[in-house]
Amino acid sequence: MDIFQKCHDYTIAKEAIAAGVYPYFIPLTENEGAEAVCRGHRLIMCGSNNYLGLTTHPKVRQAALDAIEHYGTSCTGSRFLNGTLEMHEQLEHELAEWVGKEAALVFSTGMQTNLGAISALVGRGDIVVLDKEDHASIVDGARLSWGETRRYAHNDMADLERLLARLPEDRGKLLVVDGLFSMEGDIAPLPEIAPLCRRYGVRLMVDDAHAMGVLGGGHGTAAHFGLTDQVDLIMSTFSKSFASLGGFIAGDEPVIHYIKHNARSMIFSASIPPSNAAAALAALHVMRDEPERVQRLTEIGDTMRRSYQQLGFDTGTSATPVIPIIIGDLDRTIMTWKLLFDAGVFVNPVLAPAVQPGRELLRTSYMATHTDEQLNRVLDMFEKVGKQVGLI
Repeated sequence: MDIFQKCHDYTIAKEAIAAGVYPYFIPLTENEGAEAVCRGHRLIMCGSNNYLGLTTHPKVRQAALDAIEHYGTSCTGSRFLNGTLEMHEQLEHELAEWVGKEAALVFSTGMQTNLGAISALVGRGDIVVLDKEDHASIVDGARLSWGETRRYAHNDMADLERLLARLPEDRGKLLVVDGLFSMEGDIAPLPEIAPLCRRYGVRLMVDDAHAMGVLGGGHGTAAHFGLTDQVDLIMSTFSKSFASLGGFIAGDEPVIHYIKHNARSMIFSASIPPSNAAAALAALHVMRDEPERVQRLTEIGDTMRRSYQQLGFDTGTSATPVIPIIIGDLDRTIMTWKLLFDAGVFVNPVLAPAVQPGRELLRTSYMATHTDEQLNRVLDMFEKVGKQVGLI
């Protein structure tokens, strides 16, 4: 059998393109933060992870430009060899301080952070425990490890305790959970998870890719609940609130030192380019110096969630500026996305396997830089399209 036969048989995406309803890989001519342009069509961007709107912040842009001017475009090597700049170490120091940990380690992407950290820590005979709605990077990090993977029902603490109670006491155990779940905008119940981890001898790692810059005054989920000292490892990415590319993990110095010397995704990858490191560092400074951005983002999320609910939309269990519009049908989800896109609103259709079949939704997300006028236009279009499709 030809291994490429599956490629020739894969036609569903091309059929959607031909029908004019393909919602992915949309090429943007311009991306100005709160608005974007696609082939001359201007849209209000409600599908980005640019939560604090820092991709267009003058200090962040200038920092990236200055880094290119000083260092060039790339380090052309891994952190192990010639790819570590003083700026990388400064960024790590300030990130550790920001999240309240002893040390931090910067990776080239958020995906690589989870792949490297989890697979380095979970060895043969160890067990990694995951929420069934954990991000794909967490799942793949567990797959790359030599350990066993156990999963519990999403945010179901009774199921989690049943699972933990059955684990052998003489095995190393790590629980990894998203702080803010990226599709439905709900928050992991850390005040319940952390005591269970302590009771059953399980280390706790929180993926704050979507929570950093959003929860806890921008410091993340552990800070949101006042549990920083009870979370062993805090991970996040630079491709969201930090307006850059890369990722980091923070924790006790001996643990970070171990990951630094055993995470293959860092050891065998080129380091984050100077411009990205500088942009992330500048974004961190803006978060620190302009806390009103986080407050504005929180207020927008609360307002939009309440407004959608008043219109009759199902927003699930969202408690953040990531707000799903749950439709529960593939065809109507694509139809609603297309009508909104044509009306000038950019959102993301989320289908299986990213969500369970029957849980299809439109993922909307908001920025601190959205204006009230833009948000009101979005709500007007959602009301019009929702009635047209029969959602409300």
